[in-house]
Amino acid sequence: MPAPGKAPPETAEVWLRKATLAPLSRERASFARKGLRARGGRDPTLRAMLLRQLYLAYMEDRLFQKALKVAQDIVALDVMPDVARQDAARACLGLDAVDDAVGHLRLACRVCPPSRRAFHSWTLGSVYYLAERYHEAIAAFRKAATWGTSDKPLYRAQLALATLAVGQTVDDLEGLRDALDDAPCGQGYGKFVLGELAYYLGDLDEAHACLGSFVKRTAGGRVALQVALERELEKARALLGRLDEARMKRA
Repeated sequence: MPAPGKAPPETAEVWLRKATLAPLSRERASFARKGLRARGGRDPTLRAMLLRQLYLAYMEDRLFQKALKVAQDIVALDVMPDVARQDAARACLGLDAVDDAVGHLRLACRVCPPSRRAFHSWTLGSVYYLAERYHEAIAAFRKAATWGTSDKPLYRAQLALATLAVGQTVDDLEGLRDALDDAPCGQGYGKFVLGELAYYLGDLDEAHACLGSFVKRTAGGRVALQVALERELEKARALLGRLDEARMKRA
């Protein structure tokens, strides 16, 4: 019992709320650690949520080895195991351990509820694609396109890009671009994909606009977003460099 006139110690739920709202990674990590030690911090679900805040703080600080250890601790709790595997995969990518990331994502596809199967398959396909493992990317994107709903235009567009990357032809590439451009998933990450599609179609000004929008939005967002999309940013910037060279030759 707290002493008379003294407020009771804050619970794990309170520390979780503070961690979620913390603007700085060091504050997020501090609040999460306090929550793990606080009353209620042994509840598996609450503990997983607190650990995830600690994971996010480590990812923002690019402490990928520590982030991976925390993600593995969350996996062991068996609370939303597919989300924990996804987080572990992102930490592995930060460590350039692509094969380990793939292993976690394949497990995420197995243990996830049907509603998240398309998302995990798409993430797996994106990792393969950016690693230039295009045949494996095709298989993963095809599964994502089969199971997807509202994001299907994005998955079909990336399936087309992976197919083009192995030297095969794609029917109605313009139609795939239009479908993605008209869909909500054509915003945000979709701009990266639209930029690549426009590049293949020879629409260089549109490619530059889409890729520039993606880079500006992602690089100007939260550090966690920049870390998660680091490979996409690298590829988008490389394509922008080629487009700038093409513009100079045309001038």
